[in-house]
Amino acid sequence: MELRGGVWKIVRPQDLVWVALFGALAVFGPDREPATIFLLSALGVFQLLEPRLLPSSTRASVAFVLIKFAICYLLIGWTGGIASRYYWVLVFPVISAATTLSLAGTVIASVLASGGYLSFLRFLTHDQFIAPSEYPELIMRALMLPVIGYLTQQLAESNRMAARKAEAAAQQAADANRQLQEAEAAMRRSERLAALGQLSAGLAHELRNPLGTMKTSAEMLARQVEPGNAVAREMADFISSEVDRTNSLVTRFLDFARPLALRLEKTDLAQMIDRAVTDIERHAPPLDVAIYKNYSPDIPPFLLDGQLMERVLYNLLLNAAQATRPGGSITVKTRQFGDTVEIAVIDRGAGIDAKHLENIFNPFFTTKAGGVGLGLAIVSKIVDEHGGKLAVESESGVGSVFRVYLPFRESREDGS
Repeated sequence: MELRGGVWKIVRPQDLVWVALFGALAVFGPDREPATIFLLSALGVFQLLEPRLLPSSTRASVAFVLIKFAICYLLIGWTGGIASRYYWVLVFPVISAATTLSLAGTVIASVLASGGYLSFLRFLTHDQFIAPSEYPELIMRALMLPVIGYLTQQLAESNRMAARKAEAAAQQAADANRQLQEAEAAMRRSERLAALGQLSAGLAHELRNPLGTMKTSAEMLARQVEPGNAVAREMADFISSEVDRTNSLVTRFLDFARPLALRLEKTDLAQMIDRAVTDIERHAPPLDVAIYKNYSPDIPPFLLDGQLMERVLYNLLLNAAQATRPGGSITVKTRQFGDTVEIAVIDRGAGIDAKHLENIFNPFFTTKAGGVGLGLAIVSKIVDEHGGKLAVESESGVGSVFRVYLPFRESREDGS
């Protein structure tokens, strides 16, 4: 039998009490015959081992109660039956039932113990009898067991209820601590985003003017170069294309830095995701992935900035497609619970290393060669502006699940 907790517990103070009680009964009890001492020792051993051997199942608890009852019944029968001075040992199986079983189980065990004790009346011989003056004591002995069982069960139930309340309070404290840590992490991320946003905006504006000058100069140079000077023309085209690429990067910096002005309109979520999926599927030949849709049909249109949220889904789908092996698949799933709508983008791709999970939403953090690290930062900013939450579950080599949680709003707070 498997031990509770997997190891023997250390000796408890109550163990010493049980040893002292059964030792005293064996030495100073009214009957010190070997059979009596053996039965007392067996009962004591089960009393000591029960909390260590008893698994958390009703069937095992019932088995222990029945074993104790059998030992007690044999002990009482051996030491005089109905007149035995050991009648009180029946409280042990009753207490075991009260502390491990329900009230119904306790009642059954108490009735069984009282009935078992009274059953010794059937074994009285013709020369044995119970005097009428002894009936009250006999009745009190029989009633003692249900009373002890009920009171013990109520005390045990109170302790179990207090333990459940303490466990619930501990769980609430753990949840509150986790939410506090998440809030602190979100605040730190918001502070970093604000600081980096200001830096990016200033840097982008400063770069725009020289980039414009370089672009104009390259175009003028291309027009002035002799048609036969292929090298000069190629260099002018190269300058122009690199300026365009840098200007695109500056535009992304500005998109990240500038405040978002949401245009909330009732948007059909499925149609919005379909548009993002269509944009991704245009990259299907090079990406070679299949996108499966699992939309909840019960989500009505609600307030969103459809254009910005489409951008969120496009970025998440693109990342998932790039992380997925050729021939793989991506699943987009939606559901609503309460006042929250969840959009999940699920892939079975390369996954994200655990050490990077905390940083993937930070701007300029990327593990892609040639990546800028603004995609997920912008996604996080858009979701935050909607009053939503972005979460990720990922395991390296297994895949990732990005979940977008959005508040379900059918009307604006101003009532319009």
